[in-house]
Amino acid sequence: MTIGLHQVIQLFLLLAAVIVVFAPRLVFSLLGLSVFSMFLALKYYVLNAPDVAITEAALGTGLTTIVFLVAIQKTKRRS
Repeated sequence: MTIGLHQVIQLFLLLAAVIVVFAPRLVFSLLGLSVFSMFLALKYYVLNAPDVAITEAALGTGLTTIVFLVAIQKTKRRS
């Protein structure tokens, strides 16, 4: 039994989701979210939806990561 491309992408999506949930720091969780979004864009592309894949890559991976990173930096605790 061979493992198809869809199953490999699903496995990486699951691993990225576990990283997002169980990451010890917010920045690691944010990186996991970015990786999850990139694999989701790849999944959309494999499913023959390139327009949705481009949108997910641009918004999910790019813009959302930048916005969350700025928000994390602005809300750091001061000692």
